[in-house]
Amino acid sequence: MAATRDGYGQGLLNISGDERVVVLEADLGKSTKSLHFRKQFPERTVSCGIGEQNMMLVAAGLAASGYKPFASTFAIFTERAFEQIRNGVARPNLPVHICGSHGGTHTGTDGGSAQSIEDLAIYRTLPNMTVMHPCDDVSAAELTRQCLELSGPSYMRTARNKTMVLHEDKIEDIKIGRGIVLRDGSDVCIIACGVLVSKALEAAEKLAGDGIDACVIDMHTLKPLDGDLINRVAATAGCIVSAEDHSIIGGLGGAIAEHLSSNHPVPLERVGVKDRFGESGQAEEMLDLLGLNTGDIIEAAHKAISRKSK
Repeated sequence: MAATRDGYGQGLLNISGDERVVVLEADLGKSTKSLHFRKQFPERTVSCGIGEQNMMLVAAGLAASGYKPFASTFAIFTERAFEQIRNGVARPNLPVHICGSHGGTHTGTDGGSAQSIEDLAIYRTLPNMTVMHPCDDVSAAELTRQCLELSGPSYMRTARNKTMVLHEDKIEDIKIGRGIVLRDGSDVCIIACGVLVSKALEAAEKLAGDGIDACVIDMHTLKPLDGDLINRVAATAGCIVSAEDHSIIGGLGGAIAEHLSSNHPVPLERVGVKDRFGESGQAEEMLDLLGLNTGDIIEAAHKAISRKSK
């Protein structure tokens, strides 16, 4: 068990040998885990205080000067700086890499006002922006490393709480823009991201007990979406379930729906937050309250299968 925010911190250390890498903080380095880089490379760390809008434009200036800036804060606070990200980063297509930590309702006791359930949708709308939501610390670290290869900006959401480590022996399979098949199956395909990937695997195990063969995919990159993989599993399984700790509007489920409607229409059931805000509670309590847990994925799988063409 490990938190994806720890993976982000490790990822920064893994690329620290590149002198172009500069880390920016907005008073939350301890929480986002960029503090590990700061401790070793204070000369390449910029503290912007509680000034997220300023931080994004400082990062844009660094990127325009040939550096590779990585800016992190809580996901909800990146939204304060949307206009700066839109016009100062995405519009000129600068390689600024943003990490929004503590996203989703799994953040729990931070309360509904701190639970960003719309961040992935927001950043998907921006041209040039790569959008990622890794499920474990291994993939978070590797995706952070691969950001160095991007010519444009990126947004990656990480989580506060620990989740199951799934990719420890599969680092070579982790590639920006490519989904990872964790389990093959021909009756239904569950496509998940972030903290719900492990829940999707649990659901698949329980579905197997009912004689249902479920495929599970970790779709860590929402943009660019792996449309080829979606087409393939849509043809094989004939129905899909999306699962995410995010609004069903505009997130992973929305991205899959957009793709299927234009390319390979099959039944899709979306497990996600249904047009409401979160509340304060423990992480598992929030998943139960908002219909995001293992049982909800199982129910959605049965419904998707029932909608398949006979």
